Amino acid sequence: MSAEVDRARVQRRTLTVVVLSQILGGAGLAAGVTVGALLAQDMLGSDSFAGVSAALFTLGAALTAYIVGRVTQRSGRRIGLSAGFAAGGAGAIGVVIAAVIDSPALLFASFLVYGAGTATNLQARYAGTDLALPAVRGRAVSIALVSTTAGAVAGPNLVQPLGELALGLGIPALAGPFLLAAAAYLGAGAVLFVLLRPDPFVLARELAAGAAAEASNSAVGQEDASTVPRPGTGAYIGAAVMVLTQIAMVAIMTMTPVHMRAHDHDLGDIGLVISVHIGAMYLPSLLTGALVDRVGRTPMAIAAGVTLLAAGVTAAVAPADDLALLIVALALLGLGWNFGLIAGTALVVDNTVPANRARVQGTLDVLIALAGAGAGIMSSIVMAGTSFATLSLAGGVLALLLIPVLIWAHAADRRVSLRS
Repeated sequence: MSAEVDRARVQRRTLTVVVLSQILGGAGLAAGVTVGALLAQDMLGSDSFAGVSAALFTLGAALTAYIVGRVTQRSGRRIGLSAGFAAGGAGAIGVVIAAVIDSPALLFASFLVYGAGTATNLQARYAGTDLALPAVRGRAVSIALVSTTAGAVAGPNLVQPLGELALGLGIPALAGPFLLAAAAYLGAGAVLFVLLRPDPFVLARELAAGAAAEASNSAVGQEDASTVPRPGTGAYIGAAVMVLTQIAMVAIMTMTPVHMRAHDHDLGDIGLVISVHIGAMYLPSLLTGALVDRVGRTPMAIAAGVTLLAAGVTAAVAPADDLALLIVALALLGLGWNFGLIAGTALVVDNTVPANRARVQGTLDVLIALAGAGAGIMSSIVMAGTSFATLSLAGGVLALLLIPVLIWAHAADRRVSLRS
């Protein structure tokens, strides 16, 4: 396509396709968040292994983020994202089969593959920024994220009916949500593969190459590594923001269903709390994106740390039988993650160019996923050795590390500016 292509028209089409895929992708990721830990707990008969599910999801997400980033850099968003969602759907099918035949080994392997859907769902947010102008990148990210809300909020509230459906099919009740996840992820992949044309990443790179008149970068997938610019410092600061918010969010979220079931909350209560949490992760995105563009990336990243601290404190002091306070805590947890993800994503996009963007995005999302994996493992160990309150406080305090990181980055930028 020529440089005269109407960027705004293609951007609108891209956002429409991304919205459709994210609605489906949100329904797919909700299964693991809501019942993954409970299914592992039931099959292994120990609370100590409950956090393994989140760890495997995120390890799978890390591997997928790396692969999708590389595939996208070579072949574009359409191929990379559709393949990632297809892998997530296959993993969900594997979880159902593992539950039916009572195979922990297959369950863990399937959790790993299922994590591909989570990574791809997050990677899709970048597709909305490929053709977006710098002044509206925060809003472009937010449109992709907010569209996840419909499926992500509906999914946890379908836990009980899906469980009943699964029982009617001779499948364990806790595997029921993974039936929905399989259909949702495969559907999201199909939407992207069929409709994401023209590919926004490929077009953005062609336009950038034409504008710069760089013949060496004009052929898709043929960059010379020696001429590809390095990402700016802000990309790594954005990664740090997303990593810390991910650790705090995953640690508390993973063990909340286990904590609630241990205090006699039923699956309906658990589904409600998790659906509010996921809604808070995605629903405020349009407002957050506008604030990131208007107020700035750094202030919103600081707001993420403060909000996550509030979530940890609220979860720690909430009586185990107080459903309302648990809802408030998990809502704050989702909101803090939302602030951090959108601010961090905007920083990454601001400090990369099409010649290195997809590769850098994939690599940084690997770090985010690995951080989540570590948080999933440590959350069960910390809770088994101490309490849910201690775990929640630790997650909230950890999020405050965002503030010194951002202060250091700001000071470093000022020193560079003074020298230049």
